Amino acid sequence: MKKIPVGISSCLLGQPVRYDGGHKRDSYIAGTLAQYFDFQTFCPEVAIGMGTPRPTIQLVKIDKEIHCVGVKNPDIDVTGQLRDYANQQKPAYADLCGYILKKGSPSCGMERVKVYLNNRPQKMGTGIYAEEMMRNNPLLPVEEEGRLGDPRLRENFIQRVYVLHRWKQLMAEGLTPSGLTCFHARHKLIIMSHESYIDLGQLLASVTKVNVNEVASSYIAQLMKTLKKVASRKNHVNVLQHIQGYLKKELNADDKAELCEAIERYRQGEVPLIVPLTLLKHHFRKNPNPYIQDSYYMSPYPQELNLINEL
Repeated sequence: MKKIPVGISSCLLGQPVRYDGGHKRDSYIAGTLAQYFDFQTFCPEVAIGMGTPRPTIQLVKIDKEIHCVGVKNPDIDVTGQLRDYANQQKPAYADLCGYILKKGSPSCGMERVKVYLNNRPQKMGTGIYAEEMMRNNPLLPVEEEGRLGDPRLRENFIQRVYVLHRWKQLMAEGLTPSGLTCFHARHKLIIMSHESYIDLGQLLASVTKVNVNEVASSYIAQLMKTLKKVASRKNHVNVLQHIQGYLKKELNADDKAELCEAIERYRQGEVPLIVPLTLLKHHFRKNPNPYIQDSYYMSPYPQELNLINEL
């Protein structure tokens, strides 16, 4: 499969663009994820001409507005330049299916960046460039490298990247009411693991050739918002039991008992999600079902990523 284009802070891939001339190479990103993602690197501080090495900058609240200024020389204010750079990069963002930002950066931090007020820091800000970039790309899955260490946040981010990638493929193929309905059907169980899919289904009930673009725009905005909520164990159990229902006539009593036990052990937190999923896949190989076979829930991304092993 062709690698998926994902934006990233340059320092996370080992590029020596930090203020001190160093980098923050992340081994998981540069090693594992680089096998599946085609990383497009961005370093706004270098791009606006600050150079490497360079004076350090910080976020400061001035007259109710947050500025990005020099630590030693507060007369250096690069707020406007960082926003301008983010706006200039809109064409480069068009093909991206995700973005990984540098934690804590006054230019690239996604959240909880230190903002100084009366020389006192509060972790309440967002990097100036990151804020503008996210405003320009509301559908784009965005995460920080530090948060990718959390198995649930990591899985959630990567799942959203793959969903958006499939959406962009759908758009490239040419949008039709039937194509949109099929896309929803294949993602319905994934949606169910995050939240109810009823609202999205009702939205699609009104789709026609005339309004397909309008409905699609509302659909993907609501879908990406829904998927941003991390799937709960309770919701996964509901999905697993729902899928189990498609096997009620095919399994004997012992197989049903074994499957119920695997789902219950997952519910209790004794085994990871991969255990009941593997058992379900085994039974569906013997008893194929077109709906389950087409659903992305069973295989939302390459299994080599091992994302569900820790869920």
